Amino acid sequence: MDKIDRKILNIVQEDSRRSSAEIAKAVGVSVSTANERVRKLTANGYIKAWQAVLEPEKVGAGLCAFLFIDMDYQGEAEACAALSALEEVQELHHISGAHSYMVKVRVADTAALQTVLSTKIKPLAAVLRTESMLVLHSVKDTPKMKIAKNEKS
Repeated sequence: MDKIDRKILNIVQEDSRRSSAEIAKAVGVSVSTANERVRKLTANGYIKAWQAVLEPEKVGAGLCAFLFIDMDYQGEAEACAALSALEEVQELHHISGAHSYMVKVRVADTAALQTVLSTKIKPLAAVLRTESMLVLHSVKDTPKMKIAKNEKS
């Protein structure tokens, strides 16, 4: 991955609907070169998916919560698979520290969070304890990430 690839990745992170012509102009290459680079970046796994970023409140997912879950080793893999399958779960991370996992959940409100916890998460055999932290206000919430430079550029 070179400097042009990093520029392309930054552009598509910002707005994945940019046309090939716009990308080509922004990075100083031909449209066919831009297309080929985007194709290779996708084929090589740099671009995982093309998707829209939705406004949570407008789609009934205005409450964001982070759950810390302590799990028993027995059944942990099954619990992780079940958690990963939940539409309300946006992220599931195995973490270090006092808890086993951190889960980012988006639901409509606290009643919906209670329902998810009591009917979908706490009944999982490996789940020992949960701790919930409700987000009051998000100052920054973005899927965009800094792209590290490599030795080629």
